[in-house]
Amino acid sequence: MLLGFLQNIGPWQLIICVVVAFVLFGGAKKIPDLAKALGKAKSEFKKGIAEGAKEEAEAARTEEEPAKELV
Repeated sequence: MLLGFLQNIGPWQLIICVVVAFVLFGGAKKIPDLAKALGKAKSEFKKGIAEGAKEEAEAARTEEEPAKELV
């Protein structure tokens, strides 16, 4: 078994190896750009979640209003 040692690697060890490989081959200059892009993506995701909840609340409100008028 050539790659048998991979069975003993846990998720944290794998993450550390990927980070070290990224720093070695990707360069330290790209890390701030990556962090900035992740921050923007996180804020856009939160904004999208908030907009979706707002639209859902408006849709629920418009569905309830005609029912109240009929009664």
